[in-house]
Amino acid sequence: MNWDDVRVFLAVARAGQILGAAKRLELNHATVSRRVAALEEAIGAKLFHRLTTGTELTAAGEQLLATAERMEADMIAARAEIAGESEDVTGTVRIGAPDGFGVAFLAPRLGALTARHPGLSVQLVPVPRSFSLSRREADIAITVDRPTEGRLVAGKLVDYTLGLYASRAYAAEHGLPKSAGELRNHRLVGYVPDLIFSPTLDYATEISENWTTDFAVSSAMGQMEAVRAGTGIGILHTFIARGHDDLLRLEWAGPIRRSYWIVYHESMRPTRRIQAAAAFIGELVEKERGAFV
Repeated sequence: MNWDDVRVFLAVARAGQILGAAKRLELNHATVSRRVAALEEAIGAKLFHRLTTGTELTAAGEQLLATAERMEADMIAARAEIAGESEDVTGTVRIGAPDGFGVAFLAPRLGALTARHPGLSVQLVPVPRSFSLSRREADIAITVDRPTEGRLVAGKLVDYTLGLYASRAYAAEHGLPKSAGELRNHRLVGYVPDLIFSPTLDYATEISENWTTDFAVSSAMGQMEAVRAGTGIGILHTFIARGHDDLLRLEWAGPIRRSYWIVYHESMRPTRRIQAAAAFIGELVEKERGAFV
């Protein structure tokens, strides 16, 4: 097999369309189609179903994908070995993270990573409901669940807590509930249930089995701002909320405990920029681990 054809095959498989792969590879549409056709002819099997919405792997394509990713991993490892002991960390690393951790914690701190490695470019993107490291939608992902499928390297980053909060202005105007039963007399800020991307984030019933959201926001930072504005009482990330003096924690509601995991594709393990970024995020969390309790 021609490696250039395999590389094009991987791009189409990950993009789910020939046009998207062409843009990613900086090739024209016809060249990508020709490379895929050449690979199909060399293998003697059809690799993609062409659909009006894009492409879909055939059974043969799925089988080749695993082999192609191993080939890619070997190429990455070979490049890393040839590079030897060079201290330079260059290129682009894309980090996907939930908005609470990504915006409130990583965004103010990742500048120090580019200062440490001037040749490195960092992209921070939100983790959507459907997310694929194998499709290279990010190089590193921060997740709230340990992945159970795919060729992924995963490690627990940190345990964190959430608590029940209200603004001082809300408390002055409406008072504060002293038990879960009294929450029904208050306006509650929460999440949009059908838009949460993991069952792990469906945690309101851990505060009250009868939790009824009056104002729903589909982002952790949006919920934070709504609670701060006095819209109602909400469940917020402790590591974010404790930085705002205008918020009061309702101590009778015990903490909700969850975890963040750092994940990247196995084929990227030898890549210096991935290892540098993952190590840096680990350092940040370790330095401020107490803030997440």
